[in-house]
Parts: sequence; C-alpha cells; structure tokens
Amino acid sequence: MLKFLKNWTLPVAMFVGVLVYFMFAKISFLAPLKPAVFTSVEILTPTLIFAQLLLTFCKIDPRDLKPAWWHLWLLAFQLVSCLIIAGILLLGGMSEVYREVFEGAMVCLICPTATAAAVITGKLGGNAASLTTYTLASNLLAAIVVPLLFPLVEPHADMSFFAAFLRILSKVFPLLLCPFIVAMLLRWLLPAVHYWLAHFSNAAFYIWGVALAIVCGQTVRSIVNSDAPAYVQCLVAVGALVACVLQFFLGKRIGARYNERISGGQALGQKNTVLAIWMAYTYLNPLSSVAPGAYVLWQNIINSWQLWKMRRKEQIN
Repeated sequence: MLKFLKNWTLPVAMFVGVLVYFMFAKISFLAPLKPAVFTSVEILTPTLIFAQLLLTFCKIDPRDLKPAWWHLWLLAFQLVSCLIIAGILLLGGMSEVYREVFEGAMVCLICPTATAAAVITGKLGGNAASLTTYTLASNLLAAIVVPLLFPLVEPHADMSFFAAFLRILSKVFPLLLCPFIVAMLLRWLLPAVHYWLAHFSNAAFYIWGVALAIVCGQTVRSIVNSDAPAYVQCLVAVGALVACVLQFFLGKRIGARYNERISGGQALGQKNTVLAIWMAYTYLNPLSSVAPGAYVLWQNIINSWQLWKMRRKEQIN
C-alpha cells in the first residue's frame, strides 16, 4: 500500500483534494461544518509546509552548502522576470483576464525550488548538494520579494501597502527560512533530536502529499466560485505552461555553461507548487492559483519524460 501511495502520490493527492472539497460543498449534512473546515485548512497548510521543509533541511550538512555562479544567474532571472511582470501589472490598462494570467505566471516564477528537486536531480545524475544550496537561496529570495511585490500587484482596499507588506512578511518569511534555522540549531544544540528528525526525513514526502491534497481542494474551490469563463482558466494554465518550459530551458542552458545542466534545469524548473498555490490563493486573485495548480502537472510531465529518457539510456548502455 505504501509503495502504491509513493508511486502515485500526485494523482491520489489531487483526487482526494477534489473529492473532499465536493463532499463538503455538495453533501447537505456536511454543509454546517464547511466554515470550520475551511478555516482549519487555511491554518494547517502553512504548518504542513513548515514541517516538510524542516524534515528536509535536517538532512542537510552545512559543509555541503557552497554557492556557485550559476546560482546567481538563476536568482537574477527569477528576480528580473518577476519585476518585469509586476511592472506590466502596475502599468494597468489590461483586462482582468490578462491580469490573472500574468499574476499566475509571476507566482510560478518567484516560487522557490521544490525540496524534492534534489531527489530527481540525483536520479538524473546531477549535483544534488549544489541544488540544495540553490533551494535555500531561492527560499530567501521569495521571502523578501513576495511581501514587496504582492501588495503592489494586488492591493487591498482595507489596508495600506506597508500593513500588507508586514502581514505577508510575517507569514512568508518565517515559513521559508525558520525551518532551516531550526534545523541548524537542533544540529548544534540538540543533536539527538536532530538525528531523530533526520531519521524520519522521508515523512516529508507524505506531508507534501497531504498538503498537495489540501491546496488542490483550495484551487478547485477558487475555480468553482469564480465567475471567470473556462477559456480564462485555460489561459492561466497555458501561462503556467509557458513559465514551466521557459524555466526548465533557461535553467539547463545557464547550468550547462558551468557543467551543471541537470542541476540548473531542476533548480529553476521544479517548483514548490504547494507553497505557490497557497501564496496565490491567499495573497493574490484566487483564480491565479490555477497557474501553480497546472504547473504541478506540467513539471511532472517534464520530470517523467526526463526519467524515462534516463532509464532508456541506461538500458541501451
């Protein structure tokens, strides 16, 4: 059973998330529980993301964290691309349809690298340690940029920019960086606890599955409650596809210049989509969460294709 869940975590989690949403939305005797359930989910999601990152970072040896030039180029692309999109959105004059497409693409670009990317990178023959360094750097970049850009792109009438900035900063910054800080403190101060957590680091995979189910349910909720026509949602998903292909392509091209083609592609292309969906749903137009929701599918298609090519090459040799 565990082997089945591990092999099919993505479709199972997505199916469960959609099923649970429609259960509470459509079954009448469960309707009174909806407000409490949705409130609990909004609290639980960042908690699960924190736990996943903490368990993953407990496996990291600080001595393996070495910055490289290709890290800076990829970070520069993430920052500049998001600033360009934010600038386009701030200029105004575009329809709500295109705003949602651009907001969704921006989330897919600024979202940090998935913690699971190191596993795929290792299987493809890349440098997992160097990718882990970039994962931390991209978390730091997102923790700084997201609170600055999101209130500008999607302002709230009931609060000022500074208030919105502080609100998002207080949620995102600890969520992305505190797991690493806690993991390092445990390594130095409570090595027994650190060893115990590192021993259960594989549990991060199943925590990710639970969080994925929840955010998929939230994405479906935003789609169902949206007044946007189907073609708008398709455009948002296509925008995510463009962002996904572009990032894998540029990551590989930049990484290849430093003999890190595989690591570069995975670092820029494979995203923490659970975090991206949560950020989009919470701080932007909820419909923009369709973009990282679609990104889950696009990046896993690319990863599956890469792994298939790798296995085929091994069989030939």
